[in-house]
Amino acid sequence: MARVRGQARRTAARGERGWRAMATRPLAATGGEEILRHGKKASGVRRMGLGIAVIEGFPFLLDDTGASDRPSWPRSSTPGASASPSSTPSTTTAVAGLTAFRFATIPDGLPESDADATQDPATISYATKHNCPPHLRSLLAGLDGVTCVVADNLMSFSVDAAREMGVPCALFETASACGYMGYRNFRLLIDRGIIPFKDEEQLTNGFMDTPVDWAPGMSKHMRLKDFPTFLRTTDPNDVLMNFQLQEVERSEYASAVVINTFDELEQPALDAMRAIIPAVYTIGPLASVTEQVVVRRGPGPLDAVSCSLWREDQSCLAWLDARKPRPRSVVYVNFGSITVMSGQELAEFASALASSGHDFLWIVRPDVVKGDTSSAAALPPGFLEATKGRGLLASWCDQEAVLRHEAPFFAEQQTNCRYKCVEWGVAMEVGDDVRREAVEARIREAMGGDKGKEMARRAAEWKEAAAGSAARSLANLDRLINDVLLSPARLAAYSKWLQ
Repeated sequence: MARVRGQARRTAARGERGWRAMATRPLAATGGEEILRHGKKASGVRRMGLGIAVIEGFPFLLDDTGASDRPSWPRSSTPGASASPSSTPSTTTAVAGLTAFRFATIPDGLPESDADATQDPATISYATKHNCPPHLRSLLAGLDGVTCVVADNLMSFSVDAAREMGVPCALFETASACGYMGYRNFRLLIDRGIIPFKDEEQLTNGFMDTPVDWAPGMSKHMRLKDFPTFLRTTDPNDVLMNFQLQEVERSEYASAVVINTFDELEQPALDAMRAIIPAVYTIGPLASVTEQVVVRRGPGPLDAVSCSLWREDQSCLAWLDARKPRPRSVVYVNFGSITVMSGQELAEFASALASSGHDFLWIVRPDVVKGDTSSAAALPPGFLEATKGRGLLASWCDQEAVLRHEAPFFAEQQTNCRYKCVEWGVAMEVGDDVRREAVEARIREAMGGDKGKEMARRAAEWKEAAAGSAARSLANLDRLINDVLLSPARLAAYSKWLQ
């Protein structure tokens, strides 16, 4: 299956930015179940499932649910009891049936919001940093038997809370290693006077094309515009730029950092991470590792767990099954769970798909267009009639199922795009100027040109490498649990190192 790969697509290694999921082997020492957790659906980057503390044999999942001024248990759940799917936020629903989970919430200090709304990343980041830490400390202090904490990599205050409890804390990063190092290099870009920008003209006068071939752990083909978007500011106090930089710098104080990738894919970036972080464990690709866990444990409730930020439209899978002859590639277009664009940009993509002549599956969220214009209203006249029979528009879908079928423009998606194009050889860049002619040309080349065939060959090679890494990832998972999370010796050494 071909995918439109430009800066408008997310990295497959990373998955949706709003999700943080981790699967572990059975916690034999505590009798725990596999662990799978995600953040709050209400915001693409509001990844507030703060982590998992293994307490009295129960994996214990934390989430944030709004402006309440104190930690709380869901209404129908008490310590030591499982939560029912109807009693807790979307986090609970996603792991319904995993009875070894207990749930609690901590406030983020923000007002209640539409559960399907995309919220402002800067506001969320500020609230996370300033409002959540004392509530997490309070919650953990009131519990008995906490043995470890696993937290999102952007929730580094969990490291301090765990240290006060005398237990290890691992930070979990589902972004790519190259994306992580992209943020880490913000410090060098600041020290060299490159960011923040002198004025907004630098965004459009060619300055963004400046080569940056000296950044540690990064591709030698990097340009300034390939670094995560949060550096695109003229304000030295910009919330997102500083928040992201501070969080990645603080990750070196964690007991370990777990990252959703595999060594063959990102060796230079991982080597750079390991030079500054005490322990880095590659456990990925996460989807493959999770499948291996299911195989090892046998059928169970984990099979039904959903990892999607939006309600899924399953009709797209039936549509894919009906493509003839089989297997038949289709163009898959998805701008992610939080990215927005102008109505004109959406219309350009639509015109390119209509003109390409290829079958396509296009995921168009209701809120993908900026402002009050609906996605449907932004489509050019006659688009649906022109693509009848070979195109399907859906509001959301089961992305993992679609990408397994036969047949980016935010945060570090720029970095992922550059790596996919020049390091991994599986993509072609569309560029910033989204015009129907350019998009159509990329589609035709990807679906039938020599470049597309080479991309398919390289993708197959990476697929084989990823499959071969599953056993090592499971071994890394075992080492993480035994050597870091449940090891008194490791905890003692870590405490001494901090002093």
